[in-house]
Amino acid sequence: MSVVICSLKWESARSGAQRVSYDPDGYHLVRFPYAESEESYDPWGMHDPANGGDTPSEFPDPRSGLIWPSHDGWGVLSAMVFWAADPKTLEYRARFVRDPLDMTDRRYDSTATTDSALTRGGQFRTYLWQMFVSTGTPVGLKVSARGPGDTRRSTSLTLAEFKLAIHTDVQEP
Repeated sequence: MSVVICSLKWESARSGAQRVSYDPDGYHLVRFPYAESEESYDPWGMHDPANGGDTPSEFPDPRSGLIWPSHDGWGVLSAMVFWAADPKTLEYRARFVRDPLDMTDRRYDSTATTDSALTRGGQFRTYLWQMFVSTGTPVGLKVSARGPGDTRRSTSLTLAEFKLAIHTDVQEP
C-alpha cells in the first residue's frame, strides 16, 4: 500500500512565540513555517505557500496552518503540542478540521475534538485521528486554552507538530 506524507514542525526557539489567538469558533489554527526544518518533510508539496490563494502565503498568516492533501485516501492525522506554562489555564483542547478557513465548498468540518485538564508537570499533548481526506480540501490543527468560567486564555505554544499520512490504495469490496 502506498503512503504519502507531510510532516510539519514549528518551534518557538526558531520561529518566535506563537500566541494562541482565537477565531470565531473559539480555536486557534496552529501555523507552521514554510522553510524546511530538520524534522519537516513535504516532498508532495502539501504545505506549499502557493496552495489555496492567488498570492503566496507567508508564515504566520492563517494559510500557513493548512495541509492540502496531494491524494485522495485514508488520512492518518497526528499532532503534538507543547504549551507554555500558565497556571490560570485549566483546560486544553485540540481538534482536526477539514477546511478550517472556509476556502472550499466542503466548508468547516471539525472532528476528533479532545480536551484535557491542567497537569502538575508540563502541558505536553499528542493527538491522533483517522479519516478520509481529499485533494482540494485542506486540513488543519486547531487548539484552545480555557481558564475559569470557560474564559479563553491567550496562552503561547512552545512547540507544535502536525502530520498527515495518506494511504492512497484504499481497497473497496
